[in-house]
Amino acid sequence: MAEERGEERRGFKVIDRRIFAQKEGEKGQGEEKAEEAKKEESREEVPLPEVTFSSFIYSLSTTCLVHLGEIPEPVSQKVQKNLPLAKQTIDVLDILLEKTRGNLTEEEERLLRSVITDLRIRYVKAVSS
Repeated sequence: MAEERGEERRGFKVIDRRIFAQKEGEKGQGEEKAEEAKKEESREEVPLPEVTFSSFIYSLSTTCLVHLGEIPEPVSQKVQKNLPLAKQTIDVLDILLEKTRGNLTEEEERLLRSVITDLRIRYVKAVSS
């Protein structure tokens, strides 16, 4: 038995991963995880705007304008047309108008109708050019 224990101990290796055991200028796993946690917290601290029906409609409208090639994509800053996606977004807005009938305030319904009309006109112009 003693020999068996001795054999087991030979394969056992201890690595000290405590922060103070690291050489100067090196980061241990604990420090890296702490930095990642700080980054996560800083991302979470940014207050997000309140989501309302109107802001949701504006968001879909902006997405459609990107697909129509009228404004640049936020990340790449490239202007690219994707007319099938623009049409799909207009269709989604149309479905929202139909499914929310009777449940919107006059202002919300007016906004939705005007956005749909404007985007349809822009879509027809984009398709014909």
